[in-house]
Amino acid sequence: MRYQKAALMLPLLAAMAAGCTTMGSGTGSTPSGTSAATFNWKSSDGVSGTINATTSDGKTYSGQYFQITKDTTVDSIGPLWGGWGGRGGRAWGYWGADPSPDFITHYSGRVVANLAEPSGTHMRCQFQLVHPSDGMNGGGLGQCQLPDGMTIDANFPKG
Repeated sequence: MRYQKAALMLPLLAAMAAGCTTMGSGTGSTPSGTSAATFNWKSSDGVSGTINATTSDGKTYSGQYFQITKDTTVDSIGPLWGGWGGRGGRAWGYWGADPSPDFITHYSGRVVANLAEPSGTHMRCQFQLVHPSDGMNGGGLGQCQLPDGMTIDANFPKG
């Protein structure tokens, strides 16, 4: 009898855990409007997840995003510097420095991401959330930077 109850509870628990996953999409374009991008994101914990960005020239960038909160540690955001010519890379606001408490303080309440294309080129993004307590599902605006320095303005509507 005990095992039957456990067997019945397992699918219910799995369904509840799957219900915690949120996902959404966004759009973007260069400031001149000559190139566009579409974004798709997915999170299972509300403060981190994955983002895919497809540019109008057909390139697809994928990677992790992190919402910077009071609980974010310098070690947990280390992946944001990968692929940018060493940790320093091309300067972009606080991204030119190694991971530090200054980076966390500056980007608190925002989402940051480092996305890679299969060829190894990277796109890095920063978004200001409209409702930080709702994570990406609350919507946001921001910018992504390609390796050549070109930027894409991004918009994520509320989910």
